[in-house]
Amino acid sequence: MRDFSERQEALVKSSWDELKQNIPQLSLRFFTWISEIAPVAKNMFSFLKDSDEIPQNNPILQLHAAKVFKLTYESAIQLREKGVVAVDPTVKYLGSIHIKNGVIDPHFQVVKEALLNTIKEAIGDKWSDELSNAWAIAYDELAHVIKKEMKDGIPT
Repeated sequence: MRDFSERQEALVKSSWDELKQNIPQLSLRFFTWISEIAPVAKNMFSFLKDSDEIPQNNPILQLHAAKVFKLTYESAIQLREKGVVAVDPTVKYLGSIHIKNGVIDPHFQVVKEALLNTIKEAIGDKWSDELSNAWAIAYDELAHVIKKEMKDGIPT
């Protein structure tokens, strides 16, 4: 169980309200950050593989980024309400697809950094260490349950 304060939840909620209004543009920024932080990671995404640029107006790219943003937001809500991120069918699926695609621990760190950078750009001067920490905790807890599902999904 992880403590997630009312203040942290409020910070995530208020910034989410801004983020969700501009998912197409933020999706591009998110994947631009991933390709800048870890250029080889972009080959793990079918919609980026063998591409020199981040494709504009790609619905799969937008959907993928929107899922990362929304699942992290929902994780913050779950942490506040229950103290844990629930393992639901989506998380189970993410565990299996991440295994299939060869995702390893450092990739989660790349996504976290890209997520935080994207949020920082999106909300500008509203950004703070406290806000960053709230989103980071929510993402870390989401990543934790996905990694657990990955581990549980590997045959022994």
